[in-house]
Amino acid sequence: MLRIDHHLTADDLSKALRRDAVEGLTAHPKSLPPKWFYDERGSELFEEITRLEEYYPTRAEREILGDRAGEIAAATGADTLVELGSGSGEKTRLLLDALGAAGTLRRFVPVDVSGDFLSEAAAGIGAAYPGLEVHAVVADFERHLHLLPAGGRRLVAVLGSTLGNQPPAERVSFLGDLHSGCTERDTLLLGVDLVKDTGRLVAAYDDARGVTAEFNRNVLHVLNRELGADFDPAAFDHAAVWNARAEWVEMRLRSQARQRVRLAALDIDVEFAEGEEMRTEISAKFRRERIEAELRAAGFTLETWWTDSAGDFAVLLARP
Repeated sequence: MLRIDHHLTADDLSKALRRDAVEGLTAHPKSLPPKWFYDERGSELFEEITRLEEYYPTRAEREILGDRAGEIAAATGADTLVELGSGSGEKTRLLLDALGAAGTLRRFVPVDVSGDFLSEAAAGIGAAYPGLEVHAVVADFERHLHLLPAGGRRLVAVLGSTLGNQPPAERVSFLGDLHSGCTERDTLLLGVDLVKDTGRLVAAYDDARGVTAEFNRNVLHVLNRELGADFDPAAFDHAAVWNARAEWVEMRLRSQARQRVRLAALDIDVEFAEGEEMRTEISAKFRRERIEAELRAAGFTLETWWTDSAGDFAVLLARP
């Protein structure tokens, strides 16, 4: 059975993009939220990134889930898997298979901002798991957590370094909102990338083939299409920089020359100086004590911590 709740409309997304573009492009320094990477082309590019040699997080997290999914199912006894930021489905199926084998699985709740993507992914899961209740939710999980389906014993999965894309204050708020919506029967499954050699970290966001660079510039194509902008993506260089103080990688777009960009739908012009950078993403890297403290501040208790064989990535289980 497939059901889809819509808490976001195309108009909602358009208003959000307009707001983010005005606020980010008129700020000093300029910035844009990473969620605007993910139109159809951006999603395709990200899937390609996950297969690159330099990009270890997806492989490492898949290794952990492949090794530990049975333990996760046994520890949680979950009848519902809630996935925030539903991905391509491979890691999801590892968890669904384990919960199914444990005999507890009843419902799957994928959550994503893209209705078209979510409908297709949910239909695929429904076809692969006959009898599973699939209750998809088109929502911004930073705003609509209180609207997610409740009941049962839920395993709430936030995988793929999703948490690391949020600045510290937003992470605290997000984890607090998650905790507010949980009952004592629920559990949180969280994927986090770990602090490691700076060279490897930067290379993961600046691959030799230039796929990540194309992914980064894709946000300019989104602005051109949706806001009538006249960005020349080729006039911006991709940069990945390690911020040692904050312990995160920043992706930036660097203007090759002084230029002015018109955003017709917003009736604004934006000036870029030569060499001026616009931040498009942060990807925080964690130490165990840091994420444990953040979870504790939000009301969660870290129960289990798993890493891949190389110690690059961690998947952790926490309870409210």
